[in-house]
Amino acid sequence: MSPDEVAQYLRAHPEIFEHHPELLEEIRVPDPHSGRAIPLAERQVLTLREKLRTLEAKLAELVGIARDNEAIGEKVHRLALALVGARDFVAVTGALAFHLREDFSVPHVALRYWGADADGTDPVEARLREHAATMGAPQCGPAATNPFRALFGEAAERLRSIAVVPLGETRTVGVLALASEDPQRFHAGMGTVYLRRIGELAAGALAARS
Repeated sequence: MSPDEVAQYLRAHPEIFEHHPELLEEIRVPDPHSGRAIPLAERQVLTLREKLRTLEAKLAELVGIARDNEAIGEKVHRLALALVGARDFVAVTGALAFHLREDFSVPHVALRYWGADADGTDPVEARLREHAATMGAPQCGPAATNPFRALFGEAAERLRSIAVVPLGETRTVGVLALASEDPQRFHAGMGTVYLRRIGELAAGALAARS
């Protein structure tokens, strides 16, 4: 009988170990770590322990992600409260810049709102407005090829990653750009759920006070 036939027979007749429990001790298989022969029952215990370790590691990872999300959610909540309490347009832009830098540790923040100059620089060029209007969602990636890098002025050459958040739901009315010297801070594969939420909060607060 070939090994495949033995395996097929055991799958078809799992009750054999109920009728012959001594086989669990008599049948010996290689230890996955040492290579020595061990009883089948012991090998099953080792397999279950390995699966348990894998599950524990996965659980720890999920708990870590949940804690990170909770922390970010708290930061977004504090930002929302600050924007709600802002009295005018300037206060909104100030609160947004402050919380992104201090609470979210974003070193460089640039905000442009069509028809309003958020930080005293020249209005956004038409091509950047058109580009923002076609984005549809926040985008992250390298700074070198990002058309919005120029919004950061003298710091632009030092930047390595940028996140750009279009502002507005049915129509793009501005753009919020976040940047860092760390190339992995805003990488292309990162999630953008919270960036979208921050953009929605910023767009609503700016529209209400412009």
